[in-house]
Amino acid sequence: MTKILFRLIDLQNYIVRFFTHYDVPEADAAIVADVLTSADLRGVDSHGIIRLDSYYGSQIRRGLIDVKSPITVVSETVASLALDGGTGLGHVVGYNAMLRCIEKARQSGVCMTTVRNSNHFGIAGYYAMMALPHDMIGISMTNAQPLVAPTYGKTALLGTNPIAVAVPAAENLPYVLDMATSIVPIGKITVYQKAGKSIPEGWGVDKEGQITTDPNEVLAGGALMALGGPDYLRGYKGYGLALLVDILTGVLSGAAFGGNVGGPSKGKVANVGHFFAAIRIDAFRPADEFKHDMDALMKQMKDAPKATGQDRIYIHGEKEFELAERNRAQGVPLMAEVVRQLQEAGQRLSIPFDLESVGQVEE
Repeated sequence: MTKILFRLIDLQNYIVRFFTHYDVPEADAAIVADVLTSADLRGVDSHGIIRLDSYYGSQIRRGLIDVKSPITVVSETVASLALDGGTGLGHVVGYNAMLRCIEKARQSGVCMTTVRNSNHFGIAGYYAMMALPHDMIGISMTNAQPLVAPTYGKTALLGTNPIAVAVPAAENLPYVLDMATSIVPIGKITVYQKAGKSIPEGWGVDKEGQITTDPNEVLAGGALMALGGPDYLRGYKGYGLALLVDILTGVLSGAAFGGNVGGPSKGKVANVGHFFAAIRIDAFRPADEFKHDMDALMKQMKDAPKATGQDRIYIHGEKEFELAERNRAQGVPLMAEVVRQLQEAGQRLSIPFDLESVGQVEE
């Protein structure tokens, strides 16, 4: 698969140009640009610039995202906050919600924040990692359009409903768990479809609920499988996690939940719900001691005996941090097909995607 390399700053500037074309305030457009390029930097290309026009631009043009709607407070205590996102861009809503969550945790030690009436906000890990510079543990969750069938079901009733947790360490890279509660996000199925490749068995089912390796079958009336896959591989655990995320992000916030969450195919306001939490470590113990023990725990994992043929045990987030560092230096890789689509959309919208490539790689 050919991937074309671009400078990070060029991609971010283009994304800002794209959104300001739709009257998104420049500061808000910069937030979206940072979230989307963070996904591509970290190798989560299913949630990056691939969605720029096909998802976000399309939703704005259809009036399903209000790019200037204010974020309002629904209710508030010293350690909690409930917000209404006003059908705004999910990235902007999520960024501001987590900022407020961190500020409250600075005062109260912990804070939990719910958001209703939002939209897709990109990678959940971005918001969890916002807590790291403050010596806090960050948690981020969101529900999404129904794409996942419950165990034994054939109809998509749950989103990929990701969970992200970020924890600081002293000398080591932070622990960053950022995972969908489905085996993969729907964007990964799209990536395989665009590349003309079969998906691994257990990623999705067709419209009859049967496991398929054809990405087209999953996208045409089928559904993703919950983390774990079929029941004999304990897929009900992933199903349970997806349902838990929907409870915290949808039911608790007053957002849509389950099969009621909107999406591109439904042509209605998404009313996505988010859940954020920030935990100030020194509310429990000195932060330096905690981070020292995090290093010790990570060392136990990394120094453990390796399986035959393996030479390294990774901590969650390590691969993504290392990949992001490489991509910052060498260029952010985009699939050639994605570049072609961006160029076509840019020409159609009079926002030319005329960025200069800095090279290409084969993956």
